[in-house]
Amino acid sequence: MTSFTQTRSGLWHERRYRVFADLERIAGRFPRAIWHSPQGPREVVIWCSNDYLGMSQHPKVIGAMVEIATRMGTGAGGTRNISGTNHPLVELERELADLHGKEAALVFTSGYVSNQTGMATIAKLIPNCLILSDALNHNSMIEGIRHSGAEKKIWRHNDTGHLEELLEHAGSDRPKLIVFESLYYIDGDVAPIRRISALAERYDAMTYLDEVHAVGMYGAAGAGIAAREGVMQRINVIEGTLAKAFGCLGGYVAGSANLVDAPGFIFTTALPPAICAAATVAIRHLKSSQSERSRQQECAARVKSALTAAGLPIILSETHIVPVMVGDPEKCKRASDLLLSEHGIYLQPINYPTAPRGTERLRITATPYHDDVLIDQLAEALTDVWRRVALPLEGCVIGAAE
Repeated sequence: MTSFTQTRSGLWHERRYRVFADLERIAGRFPRAIWHSPQGPREVVIWCSNDYLGMSQHPKVIGAMVEIATRMGTGAGGTRNISGTNHPLVELERELADLHGKEAALVFTSGYVSNQTGMATIAKLIPNCLILSDALNHNSMIEGIRHSGAEKKIWRHNDTGHLEELLEHAGSDRPKLIVFESLYYIDGDVAPIRRISALAERYDAMTYLDEVHAVGMYGAAGAGIAAREGVMQRINVIEGTLAKAFGCLGGYVAGSANLVDAPGFIFTTALPPAICAAATVAIRHLKSSQSERSRQQECAARVKSALTAAGLPIILSETHIVPVMVGDPEKCKRASDLLLSEHGIYLQPINYPTAPRGTERLRITATPYHDDVLIDQLAEALTDVWRRVALPLEGCVIGAAE
């Protein structure tokens, strides 16, 4: 208990102890929510949601969930191999395989679980596998690699020259798995997927691509950045989530039928039918509808323009993620608290270990429903808070890591 108390005290001292806002989202009024504050309920605007396109509020998605829950009940009834393989889940996996142009897909309870389980299982299936992992890969990928027991080498973030050195050193005979993300959510930068794919082919390596922040958001049908870049078929395994742009719950891997049917996958808990049906409707809608993506990109561009004009230190990238740099954990938490309590704006502080020490920031994610009025309010609120927390307003725009 003393050890736990000391650890908690240390986290508080470094402003790393996580305090969560008690939020109640309002259906039909996204991105507005009720914050159950210590002083009572209060309406706020969420500016950091991963529900990037507001699909969790879409009438067709909600309707599918309600209809299937009414018809089939709320639970899945078991694991995949013991009565849990419900028909909406089978349809969802077919839809995901089609989205990514793969033979098969397998759904898990979350994106974290799909990475952790998927990567560990794949590496264990390949004797003497060497995993080559980007330095900024998500914790779920790191845990999957650790559980695999395979040897790993870390290549500098998005540095394909360093990756090629490691591939060449590994030799042509050894099985190799390159593990990376398409869109890194901390800075909002994008991987050089085309170059990585070419290296994988040259050195006979497999590729495992995490597209969780890109599926639904990019590509003509929302299949992600690999699809946008025209290299989706060159990627062996694509991992994604149903909990961000698709507005539901769950994660998945898509690849060859033999890979997806591998032992170890089938023991994960099945998703309930209602969630599967809602996710399928969201995917189908975003395959054909461009309006949500177009409006979201327009809103993100307006946010970047407004914050840049205000002199706020944002990291510019081509993506929908807009980080505002603070560089101090205490000031980052203080800024977040002031935004919520005095301006009705919810922006969760991103401190270590999510972001490296010295790079603490607020991470803004505009949606199609953040209109010009809300954007102007955000810029004004951030400017006020920046002055009150004694942070510089220098018109500084920081470029994302290349």
